[in-house]
Amino acid sequence: MSSTGQTQAYTVDKLIDCKGLSCPMPMVRTKKAIDEMEAGQVLEVLATDPGSVADIRSWATRTGHQYLGTVEKDGVYRHYIRKAAPEEAKPEKKYPHVASNEELAERVSKGDAVVIDVREPMEYAFGHIPGAVLAPLGSLEARIDELKSHEGKDIYVVCRTGNRSDLACQILADHGFTRVKNVVPGMSAWNGPVEQSEVEE
Repeated sequence: MSSTGQTQAYTVDKLIDCKGLSCPMPMVRTKKAIDEMEAGQVLEVLATDPGSVADIRSWATRTGHQYLGTVEKDGVYRHYIRKAAPEEAKPEKKYPHVASNEELAERVSKGDAVVIDVREPMEYAFGHIPGAVLAPLGSLEARIDELKSHEGKDIYVVCRTGNRSDLACQILADHGFTRVKNVVPGMSAWNGPVEQSEVEE
């Protein structure tokens, strides 16, 4: 959906306002709202976190709900999701292989770990683990071939809280990556070395 005109084909049954909230709160509130709705109803989510686009689309795809699209205007994202019927819905899965921040810090100090940061470019620019590869969740699948060079190594996936990186780990596992760990709680509690980079316009 590229224009607001297309959204008028849908009757929005519920609206939640997540403006000003960062990951994982827009996703947490979206899940709660969907749980309270009837099958076939449409949820509209207002958010200002750019990462919410990939988060909500990935979550809807993995749980069987229909991601209808997103409209962005003046920095506000309007996400539309139709709740699946019970026979279409899939239970939400958590990625089973998890690493602590301490484990990752130890591996980073030894210099033998691949770190993939799936946050948005702006988040990455203001502070990331030295050497971390930036691969925002929304573009991760498009970059699988590029990441294949790391396939035989231990890969640690980070985001702000471990929520977005959980989805990223599942995507990587679906593409044959077997040595992937989700770092929890991730950058929100990272005490190891951090570097900054130029903010791309």
